[in-house]
Amino acid sequence: MSIGLTPYLRFAGDAKEAMEFYHSVLGGDLSMMTFKEGMNDDNPATTDLIMHSSLFVERGIHIMASDTPPEMNVTGNGTIALSSDGTDESDDAPLRAWWDGLQEGARIDMPLATAPWGDSFGQLTDKFGVTWMFNLSAVRG
Repeated sequence: MSIGLTPYLRFAGDAKEAMEFYHSVLGGDLSMMTFKEGMNDDNPATTDLIMHSSLFVERGIHIMASDTPPEMNVTGNGTIALSSDGTDESDDAPLRAWWDGLQEGARIDMPLATAPWGDSFGQLTDKFGVTWMFNLSAVRG
């Protein structure tokens, strides 16, 4: 059995731009469906909004998102945490590349640097208001 936890992000009209940005940084397979495509919605306020999107990067890394229709409140997206487990130093390379890519237009809340517990840790809030925490575990012998 395989179980996963998938963040579902909600945006106020910029889900398409956000997911295309995440796809450019993280890679993987991106699919998107508008309200018109998914619900045959002809309302000009919502027809081109994203009803559902899915970015499957690799096993264990999957992000879903949608636009919130104007009549609904957009809530905060919380924090996405990405980490390596310290068993293979090569696992850190994609995490560092993602950190670098997500910095475009971001606010660096805490630079990626060695933390008191020995791992490299950093936090940023991207240009869409989503907070990302990175923990690159020191290789354990």
